[in-house]
Amino acid sequence: MIEIKNLSKRYGNHYAVDDISFTINDGEIVGFLGPNGAGKSTTMNIITGYLSATSGTVSIDGYDILEESTQAKRLIGFLPEQPPLYIDMTVWEYLTFVYELKGCTFNKQKHLDEVCELVKISDVKRRLIRNLSKGYKQRVGIAGALIGNPKMIIFDEPTVGLDPKQIIDIRNLIRNLGKKHTVVLSTHIMQEVQAVCDRIIVINEGKIIADEKTASFNNAVNQNTRYRVKIAGPQKEVVKLIRSMVGIVSCELHGEREGDAFTYDIESAQNIDIRKSLFRALAEKGWPMLGMEPIGMELEDIFLKLINAKGERK
Repeated sequence: MIEIKNLSKRYGNHYAVDDISFTINDGEIVGFLGPNGAGKSTTMNIITGYLSATSGTVSIDGYDILEESTQAKRLIGFLPEQPPLYIDMTVWEYLTFVYELKGCTFNKQKHLDEVCELVKISDVKRRLIRNLSKGYKQRVGIAGALIGNPKMIIFDEPTVGLDPKQIIDIRNLIRNLGKKHTVVLSTHIMQEVQAVCDRIIVINEGKIIADEKTASFNNAVNQNTRYRVKIAGPQKEVVKLIRSMVGIVSCELHGEREGDAFTYDIESAQNIDIRKSLFRALAEKGWPMLGMEPIGMELEDIFLKLINAKGERK
């Protein structure tokens, strides 16, 4: 378990991290989300003991990261945004170096083979790191973080610069690691947290502005209700009718067409259920409603709304 209490980091008069507190439980995959400069990397560096805090505490399974750093750091595997690889070493030489640096007591051959198999680098373990693709270099960095079998794995922007296939591979690997480890994923990429995380913590300007389960993250903001509706009828007239109804915020053509039916994205004001009135209005016109489904806000929209709401409250 990671427990953070009243954590702050100040540079002169500027707070990179400003009195934040949260707990991450065993077995969770948590996305630590925020724009560039929000305080994500500073927080990660304090959690892992790379940076001291101005005030507050961080404990890893009860061990204070500063007062009991040796015990705490044994529980953490950390992959920074730029993996600290020695490119003139082979993969196996590098992993052996990390194994010895961490003072591991596992059977070296067996443990390193297991790690290589887990991150799928067994086929390149005799190659020089400098000759590997960026995706494979990232996997080597993850392998280094896993040596010693730490309870918690912390990733700082693990897919930056990777191609789409490599991104999918790394996401799948993180999901797999989440079965046996607590995982913290620091990123500013919305799709990343949607794809792999159970919970999302949002930081902006050094402060926590949201902490929600991924599935219910829409609850972090007051949002209108949105529906995707398929209607058979004349497109322009349908849009005009819907936009004239009480409680409708917007009606936009979604672009999908099936015969004489079009799909529309309709947004209603908060706490107004427009389903019955919409059905009646369309029935009166003789325009059949062929389907309706609720749609949530995109995570990026929610994130921007949270950021903007904080700015408006200043």
